[in-house]
Amino acid sequence: MKTLKILTLSLTLFTACQSNNLPIPKEKFSIIIPMKTKQVIQVTTKNWQDKQGKLQRYEKVEDQWKKVGKEIQIILGRNGLAWGKGLHITPKNAPYIKKEGDGKAPAGLFSLGHGFGYKNFNITFPYQTYTRNDHCVDDSNSKFYNTIINTDIISKDYRSFEYMKLKNNLYKYGITVKHNPENIAQAGSCIFIHIKSKKNGGTAGCTTMKENELINILKWLKEDKNPLLLQLPQEVLKTMKLKK
Repeated sequence: MKTLKILTLSLTLFTACQSNNLPIPKEKFSIIIPMKTKQVIQVTTKNWQDKQGKLQRYEKVEDQWKKVGKEIQIILGRNGLAWGKGLHITPKNAPYIKKEGDGKAPAGLFSLGHGFGYKNFNITFPYQTYTRNDHCVDDSNSKFYNTIINTDIISKDYRSFEYMKLKNNLYKYGITVKHNPENIAQAGSCIFIHIKSKKNGGTAGCTTMKENELINILKWLKEDKNPLLLQLPQEVLKTMKLKK
């Protein structure tokens, strides 16, 4: 498969415990965007600990990456970011690695699964309507870990899960993020893009925004453009340029 390098970064990575505040040696690495990808959602934060960030859409038009719409403010993991499992290779000696229940949103490059919500929505991106009988399993001991199941069809073997239709409107519209696609136990589960709370509180690991902003993104997404989520702190993205 042909690929396109859009990131070549020289990073100074720090250990999680910086008792002497000395950096470890620099490491160069690249994040690769497949040639077939024509849409990218880029989320950036000020640092690894920040729960607030900015989102900008990009679309490839005649081999040139162009901004789409205005930059919007988002809220993500209450404890910031940590490297997740996706389409990227996690740098060696990475200071933060995503784990189940850590309150961190996954950093890296990820495929998007499908849109979802409480009622039908006529868009050109795959979309699923969920009820209270649909659960996303976050119990690492379950064979359904990190998957969404319909309990009308499948018998539960788990103790912990998320309802895909909440008693509030936070999942009225959403998008699944393919983090931890191999469903590795304790590596993090049930990562979505969805509507943020009115209190602007940090999430358990999802990326959130206003309802109208999310609707605009759902209408913009096209399955044949292989859209991806690129989510990283500024210290990683500071030298990044979307280009051919």
